[in-house]
Amino acid sequence: MNINNPKIWTLTDGSKGMVSQVLGLAFQLSNDVTEIETDVIFPWSKLQPGLLPISKWIFRNQIPNNLPDIIISCGRKSVYLSLYLKNKYSKIINIHIQNPKISPKKFSYIVAPNHDNFVGNNILNSIGALHNFRRINNLKQNSENNNKHLVSCIIGGENNHYIFGKKEANNLCNKIKKLKRNNSNLEFFIISSRRTNEIIKGIIKDELSSICKIWLGEGKNPYEYALHNSKFFIITSDSTSMISEASISGMPIYIYQLPFKRKSIRFESFHQEFKSLNITRDLSSTNTLETWSYNNLDESKRIAGIIKKRIIEGYNESF
Repeated sequence: MNINNPKIWTLTDGSKGMVSQVLGLAFQLSNDVTEIETDVIFPWSKLQPGLLPISKWIFRNQIPNNLPDIIISCGRKSVYLSLYLKNKYSKIINIHIQNPKISPKKFSYIVAPNHDNFVGNNILNSIGALHNFRRINNLKQNSENNNKHLVSCIIGGENNHYIFGKKEANNLCNKIKKLKRNNSNLEFFIISSRRTNEIIKGIIKDELSSICKIWLGEGKNPYEYALHNSKFFIITSDSTSMISEASISGMPIYIYQLPFKRKSIRFESFHQEFKSLNITRDLSSTNTLETWSYNNLDESKRIAGIIKKRIIEGYNESF
């Protein structure tokens, strides 16, 4: 193994959130990274790992021959390929991001956020989610778009835990209108996500298009530009990943709290942790936007540093 530039495979089901997490960690460890989108047949595709035996024929996708030094996986389906390769090639270091819902002893390392409350000797706990955004400010390429007064409002969508309907959308629009009146020098940029449904998009367009810039999914996604150029963020409470990603900026993040469908200890723990670190504040508590500071979160880099140190120590002990 080239310790300074190991060969890495990332394993996901292809969803952008998972891809961002595995690449965020992988590129902190190496430049030799191969992305693999795992695809398993039924019933493995529906069942939790550990219930059925794992053989090569359950995978629809081709497995490359040039074996890696390190595997980084995220998501239930990717667990199967990680376990298969680890069982066949014991020297491979396999790392899984998030709780795999099986024994952690089957992995070299697991990276799980603090709010999962998942701990152990080989489990590394992160503050929020890992991601592939770097702490850089070189995206300000177009001078006419540079705006030291940009407020990016990043909109999620309804999920298993949060309600996000017409009422919540209208309340958010009214809040932004009031903030705009009280902060006339600020420019508001509304950015939807893949989970924002068409009804919510329609309300945002009707209510805010006259006073805000809006991106609802057409054309180039401005999300990364917003992460590196915003003075403030307003983010809906449903997405731990979007809040984690915005924290790379070091800029104030206001959270628009959506009502729970059912209480989630994980979400409550996440939001409490970010408040205690002075990263976020509730949007409901203010009619103006205040500036505050905190230490930029770069958890992909921090966690990679711990893993690299342990790999080097283990490598040296083997000689």
